[in-house]
Amino acid sequence: MYEPYPTPEISLEHKRYRYSSLWDYAKQDLRILLFFITIASLIGLGIGHFWICIAIAFAVFMVMQLRALYLVNDWIANRPYDVPPNLNGIWGALLFNIYRSQRQERVVQAEMVGLIDRAQSSLVALAEAVILTDELHQIEWWNPAAEKLLGVQELDRGRNILGILRQPAFVEYFNNMEQQPDGIKLKSSIHEDRYVQIKLTRFGLESRLVVAYDVTRVHNLEQMRKDFVDNISHELRTPLTVLSGYLETFTDQEDFNPRWKRPFEQMQAQTRRMNALVNDLLLLSRLENDKQLAKNQIVDMPSLMNQLFDDAQAYNSEYGHILNLDIDSHCDLLGSDMELASAFGNLITNAIKYTPKGGVITIGWHDDQEHGYFTVQDNGIGIDPKHLPRLTERFYRVDSARSRQTGGTGLGLAIVKHVLMQHGAHLEVESQINQGSCFKAVFPKERLCQAEA
Repeated sequence: MYEPYPTPEISLEHKRYRYSSLWDYAKQDLRILLFFITIASLIGLGIGHFWICIAIAFAVFMVMQLRALYLVNDWIANRPYDVPPNLNGIWGALLFNIYRSQRQERVVQAEMVGLIDRAQSSLVALAEAVILTDELHQIEWWNPAAEKLLGVQELDRGRNILGILRQPAFVEYFNNMEQQPDGIKLKSSIHEDRYVQIKLTRFGLESRLVVAYDVTRVHNLEQMRKDFVDNISHELRTPLTVLSGYLETFTDQEDFNPRWKRPFEQMQAQTRRMNALVNDLLLLSRLENDKQLAKNQIVDMPSLMNQLFDDAQAYNSEYGHILNLDIDSHCDLLGSDMELASAFGNLITNAIKYTPKGGVITIGWHDDQEHGYFTVQDNGIGIDPKHLPRLTERFYRVDSARSRQTGGTGLGLAIVKHVLMQHGAHLEVESQINQGSCFKAVFPKERLCQAEA
């Protein structure tokens, strides 16, 4: 009854357990117990010791159950992955269910191991460097590309990743990932002429996935573009200044022929437009080159707002708008006053230019203890919502003809975006055609400071 399986295959006896109820298993043990009691009763009646024979029958049955229990325990403790003993009754059902669960678990484990192997093979084949760290920021695993790009070696296993990538910019990014969602670009520590983009992703409690890839070519192209813009802007400045001077000289002559008045006015307008374009390009270039500089001046917002309002009134003289100034915040800003004045001024002049004469424009500074808000609201021509995602792109114009008429360079909102990014802020735009627009610069709580009385 308790012989082990002759082969590793599940017997037909065990297969039928799958379709039987627990009562069917229990009936096997009850039939054996009833058989023992019947035999013991007959023997006990024959020899005159009925209850003694019944007790012996129960004892034999319990010994069989204890032996079955011993076999079950021995199998679970010492041979859990072997075929279980061939037992009947409830013990047989228990063994079969355990064995079947183990086989299913092994199948799932095999599938998971295969999946992990395939994923690891894919990561090994990647050209991007991949590093896994644990909750203590110690390196657990990396692919071959991490050795080439970041200089990780076998002896670095278990070391803190900040001991491998020691650049202050990376340490700052590692501790404040949320402030730079696109990652950080660093000069390679093992190749002086190469650059890598590093992106961190947090998972689990404090584990991190580090992904890095070579961006040397993109960096060089970007540097070439910056150098070209810088050089061409500086080179254009001198001839434009000369042209502007000569045009003013000619138009100021008393004997200037009226017939040439309109062509010279157009040339002056185009010269001013080109000068504005060159100045905006130089400003954008400076913002990009100085983005690592600290922006921690305390900017007196009421003073800045009044200065912007005065400049807006002067610019508004030919438009005739109603200008309102709304300040209900007692907070100042941490940042660069020149850059903020340039960005805010661009938003204000845009509102003035793109609002029909006699409109209403409100300039505001507010806070809600969590954010600071610089707002410019108008009731002008408005913007189709389809254009809003691209407004801050360089040279993007909603209406090219109108931009040329107003002398726009197409760089104003790009400058605004760069200034706000360097101050940890962002731009929100709400607009409807023919109903006006609201441009809102949103600053984080860290940039706000309580103004002195």
